[in-house]
Amino acid sequence: MLYGINELKRLASSVNIKPDRCYYPDGGSNICIVDDSAEVPLIRFAPFEKYSWLNMGFSTRLGGVSKGYFASLNLGFNRGDARENVCENYKRVCKAMDVCYKNLVLSDQVHDTKVKYVDKTYIAGGNIEKKLTGIDGMVTDVPGIILATSYADCVPLFFADPVKHVIGSSHSGWRGTAGFIGSKTVQKMESQFGSRRDDIICVIGPSICQDCYEVSIDVIDQFKKVYPENTWDDIFYCKDSEEKKYQLDLWAANYHQLLLAGMKKENIHVSGLCTCCGSMVLFSHRASDGKRGNLNGFIMIQEGKVV
Repeated sequence: MLYGINELKRLASSVNIKPDRCYYPDGGSNICIVDDSAEVPLIRFAPFEKYSWLNMGFSTRLGGVSKGYFASLNLGFNRGDARENVCENYKRVCKAMDVCYKNLVLSDQVHDTKVKYVDKTYIAGGNIEKKLTGIDGMVTDVPGIILATSYADCVPLFFADPVKHVIGSSHSGWRGTAGFIGSKTVQKMESQFGSRRDDIICVIGPSICQDCYEVSIDVIDQFKKVYPENTWDDIFYCKDSEEKKYQLDLWAANYHQLLLAGMKKENIHVSGLCTCCGSMVLFSHRASDGKRGNLNGFIMIQEGKVV
């Protein structure tokens, strides 16, 4: 591996969480688990680990075949890396999860808020071909297919309903967060499967933290339009009034959004793992000035485990 597993473990054990903030319902506890039982290490999350019907993992930079600034586990086909490298990387991750890579369903992130029900029609097959266009969110009730979404600072949102045994995965950058894609994913699970909002569990995955995410006032104005004023202190603060620079907390914004959508506070979990702070082992767009590969989140319903 290009970077050591010890660095990943150190990062995961010292995540950027602030227990005094209301949007850390775990009380500042660490929900990240580094699974290094296979050739490719994965980050898993404690709230999902108790469900035997659920298989979920988040990739790192470790364990792949890509070179240069893609090193080593790049999972982005559109970054300039050789396609055969990316395909091999997907195969390695799927082997680590003990799933078939041919059953991947790849979303097509465009920073929009469309959420689609997917089934075996959309599986990537042996050539790992993306079948979706313009889709940032996916939900399914089909065992065996693997929802795969890409990230490199944007917020992964992973959903599971342990009553209906259905799942969702959404990509939420600042535009998606301002557009409430998390809420729309919850609504899609409700309309598609009859999920109850009280039952749905969400993990807000590894992504850029507030300390690393400086934005301009035009971005903040978009959040002011859609978020209640009593949440603003959690979501952003002004760092430089003369330059009109702000620090934006996408973790807090997504947390409040899901509360507004009717989810229970205790069912919303923040990983607290920053891609930018941990850019030695996680791809970060900001830390690398865009010279980077992609991380992926993978979530699936285990075949034969749902009763």
